Amino acid sequence: MANPAPGYQKNPDHHIRLDSSPRRVRVQFGGEWIADSTEMVLMYEVGHLPVYYFPVKDVRLDMLHPTDHTSHCQYKGDASYWNVEAGGRTAENAVWAYQTPFDEMAAIDLQDYCAFYWDRVDQWYEEDEEIFVHPRDPHKRIDAVPSSRPVKVILGGETVADTTRAHFLFETGMPTRYYIPAEDVRMDLLSATDTTTRCPYKGISSYWSTNIGGNDFADIVWSYPNPVAECPKIKDLMCFFNEQVDAIFVDNTEVEKPVTRWSKTYR
Repeated sequence: MANPAPGYQKNPDHHIRLDSSPRRVRVQFGGEWIADSTEMVLMYEVGHLPVYYFPVKDVRLDMLHPTDHTSHCQYKGDASYWNVEAGGRTAENAVWAYQTPFDEMAAIDLQDYCAFYWDRVDQWYEEDEEIFVHPRDPHKRIDAVPSSRPVKVILGGETVADTTRAHFLFETGMPTRYYIPAEDVRMDLLSATDTTTRCPYKGISSYWSTNIGGNDFADIVWSYPNPVAECPKIKDLMCFFNEQVDAIFVDNTEVEKPVTRWSKTYR
């Protein structure tokens, strides 16, 4: 190879692939459609979320302006960057491309594509539905399954939820979550907060905090009042962070506490 990737010499098992996507994907910024393509590819790279790459021909190049910013990937090469300017606004270094990728990436035509930072533009759409946070991975699955198994949540020494009407949410790569009807939750102990988060698979969530025994438990429980159409079963149900409560019991057996990026110790 004339220009091999040094990363593969050190780690030959590192995996990157581009998969064609059948979905029309659009990006909006400053009231303008910046990119619109039915020839998308998803990049899958070990240790990263999937990333949408647009064919350069389907991007409004007249609204892109090159910058001096660069970055280096030992597997893909040197990336060039562009600002997006539309509607009197600027999204700095919002677009990147590997115009002269290492040979391994040139073999999959990476030089013909560019990508956008998700949070530096205004909206993303798959077909006519707005999506959030990152692309939906077609290899990821979510099942919300009703269960009559007893579920009990202990927080600060108090039983804050006790139900036989939970929905168990099984999501690829995530701990099992227990979505509980509000009627079976001690809502009198909870206070709504302004916190919201977004999930590409479930929608926009609302949060509640509590103070028990003088201890604050911030944003300890969430709910999706209007979940996306593919996940209607969890509408208005309450879910506590397994990682942060004292314990969750299912069938009177304590569930092993997962270790995730949401793990936190309250004192």
